[in-house]
Amino acid sequence: MTPPPTRTVLAVIPARGGSKGVPAKNLAQVGGVPLVARAVRACLSSAEVTDVVVTTDDPAIADAARAAAGALGESARLHCVARPAAIAGDTATSEAAVLHALDAYEAMAHGRTAGVVLLVQCTSPFVSREDVDGVARAVAREGADSAVTVAPFHGFVWRDGSAVEDDTYGVNHDKAVRPRRQDRPQDFLETGAAYAMDVTGFRTHRHRFFGHTALVATDPARVLEIDDPHDLARARALAPLLDPSPLPTRADVDAVVLDFDGTQTDDRVLIDSDGRETVAVHRGDGLGIAALRKAGLPLLILSTEQNPVVAARAHKLRVPVLHGIDRKDLALKQWCEEQSVDPGRVLYVGNDVNDLPCFGLAGWPVAVAGAHDSVRAAARAVTTTPGGSGAIREIAAWLLGPTLTDSEPTPATTTPTQ
Repeated sequence: MTPPPTRTVLAVIPARGGSKGVPAKNLAQVGGVPLVARAVRACLSSAEVTDVVVTTDDPAIADAARAAAGALGESARLHCVARPAAIAGDTATSEAAVLHALDAYEAMAHGRTAGVVLLVQCTSPFVSREDVDGVARAVAREGADSAVTVAPFHGFVWRDGSAVEDDTYGVNHDKAVRPRRQDRPQDFLETGAAYAMDVTGFRTHRHRFFGHTALVATDPARVLEIDDPHDLARARALAPLLDPSPLPTRADVDAVVLDFDGTQTDDRVLIDSDGRETVAVHRGDGLGIAALRKAGLPLLILSTEQNPVVAARAHKLRVPVLHGIDRKDLALKQWCEEQSVDPGRVLYVGNDVNDLPCFGLAGWPVAVAGAHDSVRAAARAVTTTPGGSGAIREIAAWLLGPTLTDSEPTPATTTPTQ
């Protein structure tokens, strides 16, 4: 086990409430988690970090940060500092926010002073514990004065110098020579995710780079800074691929709410010559739902379709159903109030865009495999099984354990409307 650092390491997360490019950016969710909470998680999970300060002018951001720390059982290590208006505008520097946070922390720490201070950016949604560990270790243990996360970079950078030199030119290469990649010196791209500074040097220079700056290499695939809505959309699309995939357990969930079409079915409808509709469902899903009901979890089927097949299936499963619902989010909120269930502890399973408002309410939004791209991007977890093929049984196994796992595929059945 790595021994604790000999100096206090303070991680500072600047998180203004105002943002022109993406309104309320630091509260925007990626992978179902607000950006500020993602940064808090990375810092609190670091073995090198002693305490974390979130400096903000927005009470909602402070609340989201505290909730993230509370979920990790680390509330005592998280401090929220109110940032003065003078250093909360568009022109304020991150360094000014860090210096103010340093002073505020040391004033509340009863004589404790920080030896190393980190700047960790919410706008890098894929900042990791390893990134935070790396920059902190470089300064706290390895003698660097400052440190920065970087990614190996092999691109040819050009600049348009026509206004000055009447030509364009290569910044990191001679345009008259085209060397092979292996013959070029290694370049590194600053990721913008995490920085570390010796506190004495930082107070002297009032800048994040001084003295010997250590380069802490990270995975180029994780390099993304959110400055506009397109960056946010990219981050949400990448989250299912780049985030670790923690799955909910019974301890995380107090109720399960299920969409029907495309979630408990394969999203197809069979219509006979008399216009009667049937859908394919999976016996394994029925077994999983029965096990969840037996475990005492409140269950609900919530569907926009006003179709007898939905009610017929719900009746067979002995699960309450609300169907023909235009505003599923309002129905979900009302049901939670009636059941005295915190929406933050509801697991909601869906597959298409009409489920997204419920994803915004539920603490565990889950998409089935094959769901619409925007739904998978907004989900906190995604099943490996498609809707109608046992996805609900898979979720039941997450919550209740592997005894619900069936090694053999179960054939589908059909549920008629009549």
